[in-house]
Amino acid sequence: MFRTTIARYARVQSPTARSSLVLASHSSPNSSSLLLRTFASASGPSKPKPKATTPLRRAAAASLPIRSNPTPTRSDIQPVFTLSTAERYNFRKLRNHLPASAQNVHEACWIPKYDKGEIFVFPNNGSFVCWGLSEEEAQKFARRVLGFQGVQVGPLKEPETEELDFITDPSEQTRLQGDLIILGKGQNETETGDAVSPLPKSTFPQDTVMARYAFSQALSRSTSLSALEVSLEEYLSSVANLPHSLEMTGKPGLRRRELIKKLGELMKFRQGLNLSRENFADTPDFYWTQPVLEGLCFPSQVSPHSLFAYSVVPLGYFNSVSDALEIKARTHLINEKITYAAELQSVLRQLLTEVGIQLYMHPCHRNLTLW
Repeated sequence: MFRTTIARYARVQSPTARSSLVLASHSSPNSSSLLLRTFASASGPSKPKPKATTPLRRAAAASLPIRSNPTPTRSDIQPVFTLSTAERYNFRKLRNHLPASAQNVHEACWIPKYDKGEIFVFPNNGSFVCWGLSEEEAQKFARRVLGFQGVQVGPLKEPETEELDFITDPSEQTRLQGDLIILGKGQNETETGDAVSPLPKSTFPQDTVMARYAFSQALSRSTSLSALEVSLEEYLSSVANLPHSLEMTGKPGLRRRELIKKLGELMKFRQGLNLSRENFADTPDFYWTQPVLEGLCFPSQVSPHSLFAYSVVPLGYFNSVSDALEIKARTHLINEKITYAAELQSVLRQLLTEVGIQLYMHPCHRNLTLW
């Protein structure tokens, strides 16, 4: 089950609920419910999973036929754990500390065998995805590989996580069903392509390695976006009193230097969301030539023998997870919040400009402290 889900939220400022987030409803009449979101801390025990009504949780029932009906060809249910620890990783320094078996697969470093599972590391967004490993084993990997100086660029105050489950079953089609990933038969030969040649021995079936890569990239994007959401909420909280202060006193309540720093923070948020290597709003170029991995599959590709086949038509490996986690909607919402903050700070820029002109026109006031 996913531990973190997201969309449309406002930070709860409470000393006893410091890391809780309430998902606020969108303006749409179809999105009126309030949702609770929690995320696990790297230094403390996992928090209860949210009892939320999200697209993923509404579809969770679709995985019950698979979960409750084991077959001879079906493996045990195993975890997929995703951890985002930084804005990005320094690839050159990271490569020096990865196991010798690590391979480059498009935008990831793939470790085909790590303990009893495998790991995809995504340097561009500072995340990694562990297949078949527990949260504790993922944390251990982070300490052993990412703990070296200079590997993590912009370390997060508190890591963001996602967790769901998967099984392997060669009699099924590879897909996301509800909140369960099924690794089964590949759709066609383009799955493996020429990403890694020849393919090294791996913990899980080699014919679904690119499916696992696509699922992993979507999960890593979600945790990276969650980190940006949390940082933006903290920023908005820090400037929440500015309108009230301007109304009551005619002053912003922050010194000139602090205001300029706030403007810089806002520019950094927008750059990180839209202009960085990890553009959350766009589908990676790699998937343009991989319709199965992206999301251009058809109902005929679903096994007619699958229970609830009508509800599990594969939307595509990458897009199925991206849509379940509402990545595009969340990105749009963050841009809306940034736009609001930009309008507020536009007023502050004008104030700074006016005060600067006044000081220039009156040299005797240049040494005065503003506001």
